[in-house]
Amino acid sequence: MNAFDVRPTLDAPDDDPYLWLEDVEGERALDWAAGQSAKTLKHFGGTQFERDRAALTAIFDNCDNLPLIARRGQYLYNYWRDAGNPRGLWRRTTLAAYMKADPQWELLLDLDALAASDGEDWIWDGASVEPERRERAVLRLSRGGSDAVVHREFDLISLSFVADGFNLPEAKGYVSWLDPDALLLSSALGNGMATRSGYARTVRLWKRDADPLTTPVIFEAGFESLKVSGHSDRTGRSERLWFIEKRAFYEKISWIGDRSGPRRQIDLPRDASWRVFGDWLAVRPRKPWTVGGTTHPADALIVISLCSFLAGGRRFETLFQPGERRSLQSFFWNDGKLIISYLVNLVPRFEMFTPGHQEWTRRVLDTLPAEGTVHVWSFDAAVHETNGEVLVCAQDPITPPQLLLFDLNAAPSLSASAILKRSPENFDASGLVVTRHEAVSIDHELIPYTQVGPANGNGDAPIHLSAYGGFGTSLLPYYNSPLGKLWLERGGTCVEANIRGGGEFGTRWHDAGRREGKRLAHDDFAAVAADLVRRGITVPRRIAAEGGSNGGLLIANMLTRYPEHFGALFCTIPLIDMRRYTKLLAGASWIDEYGDPDKAHDWAFLKEISAYHAAAPGQPYPPILIATTKRDDRVHPGHARKMAAKLQALGYPAYFYEASAGGHGYGKDNREQAAFISLGTNFLRSAIGFNDHLPEMAVRVATQEEHLSSINNSFEQETKQCSASFLNIKE
Repeated sequence: MNAFDVRPTLDAPDDDPYLWLEDVEGERALDWAAGQSAKTLKHFGGTQFERDRAALTAIFDNCDNLPLIARRGQYLYNYWRDAGNPRGLWRRTTLAAYMKADPQWELLLDLDALAASDGEDWIWDGASVEPERRERAVLRLSRGGSDAVVHREFDLISLSFVADGFNLPEAKGYVSWLDPDALLLSSALGNGMATRSGYARTVRLWKRDADPLTTPVIFEAGFESLKVSGHSDRTGRSERLWFIEKRAFYEKISWIGDRSGPRRQIDLPRDASWRVFGDWLAVRPRKPWTVGGTTHPADALIVISLCSFLAGGRRFETLFQPGERRSLQSFFWNDGKLIISYLVNLVPRFEMFTPGHQEWTRRVLDTLPAEGTVHVWSFDAAVHETNGEVLVCAQDPITPPQLLLFDLNAAPSLSASAILKRSPENFDASGLVVTRHEAVSIDHELIPYTQVGPANGNGDAPIHLSAYGGFGTSLLPYYNSPLGKLWLERGGTCVEANIRGGGEFGTRWHDAGRREGKRLAHDDFAAVAADLVRRGITVPRRIAAEGGSNGGLLIANMLTRYPEHFGALFCTIPLIDMRRYTKLLAGASWIDEYGDPDKAHDWAFLKEISAYHAAAPGQPYPPILIATTKRDDRVHPGHARKMAAKLQALGYPAYFYEASAGGHGYGKDNREQAAFISLGTNFLRSAIGFNDHLPEMAVRVATQEEHLSSINNSFEQETKQCSASFLNIKE
């Protein structure tokens, strides 16, 4: 009988022999990660992987892909990557040119050339264009895809960097233009300028030619806050600045002020979301809010004159009322009009509200697409420049996205939209059908899920099952080119579940799946897997599940809590160690979502979803591939490393892969992303017997033999070194 080291455990959660794997750049940890990645590539990096990677790379590099745009003045700006420009091009054109079949673009910056010239692993993270003259921009450049960025000022006339301009060393943070010679700087750069989560603790007024480290601090929060930010609002009659302190993920305090700092706190619920345009304030309470003698339910949308509100008025007008399965998804201002997006039992709906002298006018935007997944946003990047034009992206699992331009100011009786671009068909969708179903979860809640696959099956369908279930994020079915090419086109079936923790049905749905409810969200996912079997679609050994980030936590819990439901698991850029997650990188910022493991009450429910501690020997765990990136400075790669190491020590078929770049994503360019996805998909297909070249049993046997051999040869040596390595770990 093998003697396994089962640490860490639920009973002794702090006795962790793998802390050395949290040393992201440590030589020993990097050697381990490189060796593990090589083994994974040896098993799943053969001919089929290479074919899949080539197919996906070709899809991602397709010159006919839809170039997403944002208008600033007369130009439409776009960032574009293809085979010849793997890091990408920042470019711009006009609307007239964009609408042509082959637009002519003005090249602003070649990031490949810049990376080669600088000798840096630059990844594009966006640009902030000065809104008055539009002659300068501050670019955000990331090393390897990390959240921390370098800011560099760029001249849009000479197309060159400004040597003595608004340039900032690497740090997490943002800038907001006040005028051509002044910025609001929200950055963690400098001693004492970061919160415990690693984000900006101060807002500084940064004038041209000044030292950013000594420039005046005009707003600050304590170390325990999540972060602060500031931005200029140009929709009013005069300049006004907004300052935001996020105390926690769903808690913020807002002030209105000027360049000297905040002047007045805005008396709104700390968990409410709000938007201002001119003299109008729109508010969405997260919880029921009684004000002015009226109780407004959670997720309602209410409006009031900002001047009246600041003077003490509290008579809000209600524009949107939520229902059991009628939930507000977004709201934004455009040209003084308020556009809302909501779902009615997951079907998209849109309305526009226009303020009048006596009352608001409501218009149903029924000429917008009303099926599939539809997103609407302003054509203009700056809200004060909006003129009634919005962009609309519509798609479904078997219909590629199309981008439309819609004029809100056009008469409703006239055709007000124009199709700008369509994405190419990247996989053969013939014979595929899209259906929606509901599973019954452990507490009898109905959990919707969307199924895409052949109309007729034999009860043994190879299933790819995914979900997210966190942070109030709605996960709606979309045109997934990689899965379409590597799974659906080959006869498989894809399923996407709307588990609790998401925002599909509003705050109620989200709150039911966070903190104490996170375990329930995982129960929902298992219920969907079971329902696929109950309906005769498949059998457990043919279900492959995948999830990333918060979804990676979900997948890790499927391994330890519901292993009998799955044939294989792909766990990416995951959160797994719920005992130490608040001590790793940005982890403390998610306490609102998960709970605080340093509090006994919270650890009591957190340990129920800490798969790292729950993993134990002798269980029917299916094969799992855990993948991350070394440059992920949001979710620490130590989560994935440690879980893989422990599972291997327990004798399970667990694989590990770590990309060298990509940040909290799958790679720094199209080829790297294609490799990451292809590797995981090839693993899943192989493990459930969906690959012709590598049957299911071969994977299980090869995996088990290799890892048992590896464990016997190296585990004893690794555990002896843990105590010494622990002394060098920085939390």
